[in-house]
Amino acid sequence: MKHSRLSRLISVLAVAASIVAAAPVAAGAQRPDSVRPPPPPAPVYNPASIDSFKPPVTPGRAFLSSFLLPGYGQTLLGRHKAGTAFILVEAISLGMIRESAADVHEARRLAGDSLILSYVAPDGSPVVTKTNRRFSDKEIQTREAHVEDWIALLVANHLFSGADAFVAAHLWDVPARLAVRMLPRGGAVVSASMRW
Repeated sequence: MKHSRLSRLISVLAVAASIVAAAPVAAGAQRPDSVRPPPPPAPVYNPASIDSFKPPVTPGRAFLSSFLLPGYGQTLLGRHKAGTAFILVEAISLGMIRESAADVHEARRLAGDSLILSYVAPDGSPVVTKTNRRFSDKEIQTREAHVEDWIALLVANHLFSGADAFVAAHLWDVPARLAVRMLPRGGAVVSASMRW
């Protein structure tokens, strides 16, 4: 066992030594090449090949991508803050739909539930006194309406996100500047400038 390990180690060292011996070594009389290769040619500017007025995605694709996944079309167009806002509304809506659905489930499950307050009447006779039902039909309907409201916000977020991406793709080549200035005596002035 020891002999085979020793023979393997010797063979590995022999292979390593032969690799090192075969490596090229620079001779003392050699000098590096003094002629440098020419720099690569500069790219030729061709204004016809660059189209800065064309958006990175078509308006239809921007609408579809943002309608299916709110904020994605805005991200493709470089509008990251708007995309983040639509993603945030989407996440809040989904979380609140889940929370509201859990509230509806709890209200339905405990609809007929009541508490026993006492087994004895004030005169001492045995009478069971109960509270009213914990959740009435009206409260269940209110909680169901909350779920519907959050679903409506989710659908509206999808539509607004798609419409925003569609408009942003159409207005890709319109540089606009918007400024808000506060007046000394109160109030504000909003100004917009666009280059044509």
